[in-house]
Amino acid sequence: MSEQARKTAEALEYLTGFGNEHSSEAVPGALPVGRNSPQRSPLGLYAEQLSGSAFTEPRRHNCRSWLYRIRPSAAHPPFTRIDNGALRSAPFTEAPADPNRLRWNPLPDPAPGTDFLAGLWTLGGNGDAAQRAGMAIHLYAANASMTDRVFSDSDGELLIVPERGALLLRTELGLLAARPGEVALIPRGVRFRVELLDDDARGYVCENYGRPFELPDLGPIGANGLAAARDFRAPVAAYEDSERPTEVVNKFCGNLWSATYDHSPLDVVAWHGTHAPYVYDLRKFNVIGSISYDHPDPSIFTVLTSPSDTAGLAGVDFVVFAPRWLVGEDTFRPPYFHRNVMSEYMGLIEGAYDAKAEGFVPGGGSLHNMMSAHGPDRETFDKASAAELKPQKIDDGLAFMFETRWPITATAQAAGADHLQRAYDDVWQGLERHFRA
Repeated sequence: MSEQARKTAEALEYLTGFGNEHSSEAVPGALPVGRNSPQRSPLGLYAEQLSGSAFTEPRRHNCRSWLYRIRPSAAHPPFTRIDNGALRSAPFTEAPADPNRLRWNPLPDPAPGTDFLAGLWTLGGNGDAAQRAGMAIHLYAANASMTDRVFSDSDGELLIVPERGALLLRTELGLLAARPGEVALIPRGVRFRVELLDDDARGYVCENYGRPFELPDLGPIGANGLAAARDFRAPVAAYEDSERPTEVVNKFCGNLWSATYDHSPLDVVAWHGTHAPYVYDLRKFNVIGSISYDHPDPSIFTVLTSPSDTAGLAGVDFVVFAPRWLVGEDTFRPPYFHRNVMSEYMGLIEGAYDAKAEGFVPGGGSLHNMMSAHGPDRETFDKASAAELKPQKIDDGLAFMFETRWPITATAQAAGADHLQRAYDDVWQGLERHFRA
């Protein structure tokens, strides 16, 4: 852990707002005035547009930023294929899609010297990265900062969910700090480096191949609630003027490619636009819930959604189970037993989840594919069925869910992992017959 990195993270300032047209310059006068691509850019910089969407997509879906950098991105040597390690990509064909309920313990501790990129381990996913449809679920475990190398993902945007250990993310557009309880989003194609702010780090990553995440519509909730746009923080411009060799690793159509530049590509001195990284504190989520009876559907806990071609049917939703009050009368308060047309991967950031008393621990995760029956375990059911129904504050846990319209196919390494809980079905054993005619 670098003390300098920690001091840098503590001093960070941010731009605020979701999807805003932000502008930032690390050196006064670096942003051109009145045009994007003047004949000569200020301070001898190169103007470059980074497009995260097609030019002609509707304005509200259009993602692009203008970057003013020391060298253009085009100034690089050829990329060559490198080993993918434990990183996998869609289509997932190593094993058949499994209708069984699956649950994993946290990833084992990595070998010494493992950085964020080397520590990525793919659990599964769906769709096709080359067709820009679907998603992948990765976990990471690291004990070293990335040094003299950066990463970018041409296949999708990366939603990083730290569970243990804070991260300093040095991106082309500036710096972000992401701590457990926060999430960070790196847009498609943006280069970044991950430095650890603690001795080790562990967490989850949703790789979204489809439409970029956006805030869900609020419908009858009205103008306010869920995640507030003003709570999303984008970086201010910061650049590296480094002439030493830097490895640039690019994920392209499922494989990793590498090139060694003679300079750092994190050399953007100024930028403006909408295609930018951001960080969000999950504890600021404004939870909406029932104040009369019944447990609401978890869709009201949606932080971000990636829409599909069918209204209301997301390519992937990011859902958080944040601290909240339960006050429902004559109501079974934990999440109910259900079967869902959507597929659900759930992770735990801290504490305990109110539907699972045992076996679901921070850093672990469960997969309930479409139409697989699941719900509270026997111990939770018995306790909730007999509980006194007074107002109850749920504040000892922070769980989340990646929910997707398609089945999630586990990778061979996930299906055969030593940390797979092979007796997961046992949590529902002992649910007794109570029927009385």
